[in-house]
Amino acid sequence: MRFGLIYHHQLPRPWEEDSEERLFNEALEQIELADRLGLDYAWATEHHFFEEYSHSSAPEVFLGAAAARTKNIRLAHGIIHMPPAVNHPARIAERLGVLDLISGGRLDFGSGQGSSQLEVGAFGIELKDKYEQWHEALEIVIRLMTETPFTGHEGTWVNMPPRNLVPKPKQKPHPPLWRACTRRESIQDAAREGMGALAFSFVNPEEAKEWVDAYYATLASEECRPVGRAVNANVSMVLPFMCHEDEEVALDRGLEAAHFFSYSLMHYYVTGEHRPGVTDIWAEFQAAKEAMGFTREPVAPAEEDVQSQVAQAMMDQVGMLRRGIGTPEQIRDIVRRYESVGVDQIIFSVQIGKNKHEHICESLELFAREVMPEFVDGRDRKEAEKAERLSVPIKEALGRVEHTTVDVSDFSIAPELSAAGYADEDDED
Repeated sequence: MRFGLIYHHQLPRPWEEDSEERLFNEALEQIELADRLGLDYAWATEHHFFEEYSHSSAPEVFLGAAAARTKNIRLAHGIIHMPPAVNHPARIAERLGVLDLISGGRLDFGSGQGSSQLEVGAFGIELKDKYEQWHEALEIVIRLMTETPFTGHEGTWVNMPPRNLVPKPKQKPHPPLWRACTRRESIQDAAREGMGALAFSFVNPEEAKEWVDAYYATLASEECRPVGRAVNANVSMVLPFMCHEDEEVALDRGLEAAHFFSYSLMHYYVTGEHRPGVTDIWAEFQAAKEAMGFTREPVAPAEEDVQSQVAQAMMDQVGMLRRGIGTPEQIRDIVRRYESVGVDQIIFSVQIGKNKHEHICESLELFAREVMPEFVDGRDRKEAEKAERLSVPIKEALGRVEHTTVDVSDFSIAPELSAAGYADEDDED
């Protein structure tokens, strides 16, 4: 079992002049602490225009700052939005190369298609097109990182001539690949593509077992045809987090933040009507939380709704929000349960809602002291056994994919000269 932190950079209203500056600096301090404590990953998501829910619009900048402050913790994109109108594949590959080099080869590359119309619509992207755009862009990014030179691409969404990417990443053939997953089907898609599954849905260990079993069965089957030049066989799960010796204190400190995380997520994806710069999601949450079941003790649906799948699903989700909030003994138990079903990494959402920086740091220190040692002891041996067990299926999977090459040795680019016979100075740096 590996442990990570994920940062959405949540910032509920009301805001002060220095709120965002303080938010980012506190997050960097938390990652520095996590690095010293021996946690394994720091993940940063990417979102645009998601007021209050996520102010993480430039994760490559944030992870670069984290790289300069840390020594061992891996720095992971969870995830980069791949549609070319948001991030051109050449720019993604360039940023990955630089970040992997300045971090000493500690980068993981998670990718995804973007999310709601509020977000992708700002870049002129139709929801129906974003999946295809993601896959086409991902192929280009991988080729840019691995081909010398990149031999060009003509596609539906991107046309790019031959070029040679500089710099390329330190890790060869490329940093580990992950994809965002929200349901069992996308978990299996990750396995088919040879990528790690970054599961953002809050699922209990029993359901996680079904997801993990499906992932590794697919990975070992003939369905697996990796998109990359290496396979990253891993399944991660995300949990809200707050740890204290007293369960009531842990709940006091962390439960409302977990509830706000879920509410604000639903606001942007399901229930909300958002007015940019005007809507106050925190105020709406405070007004609606009891009616929606976001309470200290989960409230059962009304009698007439007991058979309602929607009501029951909501209650199940609300109940799962508290699984990573509690005493060291309680959190140790839930980690054991996830470990027993084969989950490879637990990623804690810490900087959510109005969680306080000092409480997050205290929780991390307590977790590292009281919970982590059990799961670190013997981990290298278990991971080596897993690698040996999967070595043949992975070799066979990589062998199923034929990477065609194009001879571009005679391709060249001549400078475009002005009428005076030299390049325009205005076009130079």
